[in-house]
Amino acid sequence: MPVLEVFGAEALRDTVITFRDTMRRHAAGINLLNVYPVPDGDTGTNMSRTLDAVVTELESADHALEPTCEAISYGSLMGARGNSGVILSQILRGLVTTLRTTSPGSATKVAAALKAASVASYEAVLKPIEGTILTVVRETADAAQRAANDGATLAAMLHVARAAGRKALANTPEQLPVLKDAGVVDAGGAGFMLLMDAALHIVDGEPLPEPSELSGPTSEQLDAVAHRVSTSGEVDVSELRYEVMFLLNIDDSKSKTFMQAWGEIGDSIVVVGGDGLYNCHVHTNDIGAAIEAPIELGGKPFKIRVTDLFEEMAEEHAHREAQLGVTQMDAAHKHGSAVSALPAVECAVVAICSGAGLEDLFAQMGVQGVVTGGQTLNPSTAELLDAVEHMNSSQVIILPNNKNIIPVANQVNALTKKEVRVVPTCSMPEALAALVSYDPEADVDSNCEAMSIAAKSVATGEVTQAVRDTNTDAGAVKNGDWIGLVRGDGVVAIGSTMVQAATSLLSQLMTNKGELLTVITGNLATARATEEVVAYMAEHYADVEVEVHAGGQPLYPFLFGVE
Repeated sequence: MPVLEVFGAEALRDTVITFRDTMRRHAAGINLLNVYPVPDGDTGTNMSRTLDAVVTELESADHALEPTCEAISYGSLMGARGNSGVILSQILRGLVTTLRTTSPGSATKVAAALKAASVASYEAVLKPIEGTILTVVRETADAAQRAANDGATLAAMLHVARAAGRKALANTPEQLPVLKDAGVVDAGGAGFMLLMDAALHIVDGEPLPEPSELSGPTSEQLDAVAHRVSTSGEVDVSELRYEVMFLLNIDDSKSKTFMQAWGEIGDSIVVVGGDGLYNCHVHTNDIGAAIEAPIELGGKPFKIRVTDLFEEMAEEHAHREAQLGVTQMDAAHKHGSAVSALPAVECAVVAICSGAGLEDLFAQMGVQGVVTGGQTLNPSTAELLDAVEHMNSSQVIILPNNKNIIPVANQVNALTKKEVRVVPTCSMPEALAALVSYDPEADVDSNCEAMSIAAKSVATGEVTQAVRDTNTDAGAVKNGDWIGLVRGDGVVAIGSTMVQAATSLLSQLMTNKGELLTVITGNLATARATEEVVAYMAEHYADVEVEVHAGGQPLYPFLFGVE
């Protein structure tokens, strides 16, 4: 691809979408870095969900520069989640404030936009702390401006800026002892660097980084962090129990006064926005005072969310002890934790699947509980009911992900005092599509409607191996043949290898020409076979985006979803 000399509207859109997609892939690893100041949700997950809101706005916006920048600004403001998401929101808003002007997006202009993002992020935080995402953004922006002033091209400037950002990120443990104790770099800073990776991918064709195999801090390191936080006096937020977030209508002239009022009752204060609308975040022990503070200044808070950080921290510690890949519900069972160990949400999701990779993927997309099951292991009504009762919510969505499990799932609502709805997904790709539309703060009926529509938009297929001779509409099948199946149509493809069956199946799934193919690989899929499937798509359907996820499911080496 040609190297871009100007960063225009399309480059901006592509960078943000690529940033979102990359953040999704790296979210689990970034979550493991999250030890400071306290776990207010998971950094990677919160940044990913913030970017989901941005991309949703972009999808309905005109492709010209002004509406693109407006969509990014509004989507990030309204969709910001957690401390890290709110700061990311301000970074994006600072960027587009400069990029939206009529002058071309040269190296100098993009460097100025990065500097505006840095300044905006510092202004949003009442008590800026070095060694966090703020430092990483500032060092990145300063290097960008120096390079641009020296006459660097757009691509060269971004390379210099990214190198400086990576150096700043690597140095964060030297600035924050809690990070050094845990043996990690700042999670928010690591997330921001994915924005630079995305920009260089679009501008210069740089390959995107693959998620690293992170193990996270050991329990001993986490104990050392907790001890330092609770005894050193360096980080007083450790004694603040609640995270309070809301959107706020308030006169711009009173926003700083409001932040100062919050400074008297809490910490980790981030307030972003303008033109009378702000997204607000604080850690405090006084929920009532946090909500009353803006009201006393004539403000009107709405969409209020409160999280108990002590419970969340205990759950996070147990989760890490259980190692990455154990779902929150599994951790609660294995460690004997109470239901309250799960973060409270308006509407929770329980999904049925088999495969560690799928469990990880579902957890990244907000699923609170996973029940093991599938084609050859259908869970009982009692197992589904038990999972629902363990959710920290009075409203629950069940994703059965197999047609044989749907009738069982439909019985759960009558057996519990909770409100339970079933989104009748028959496959894992349908479930993933449904989860894109999941909002844990929306009610169960709204979620059920949105997720059902999303699931129905996916054409799905699966590859498995025949266990006996049979005749099908696609021809005679011998024991050991690889076959491709489509829901409602049965066997539609037959091959002597899994790749032959997979590509034959894809040739039929792609007749309606979707824009995105999701490939979920099972434990029988080899790296070589997966590469051949991806190569087939590149050769025959070059305009279709392909996402590959390691599901780890048995019996089915490939599950396909076309949207």
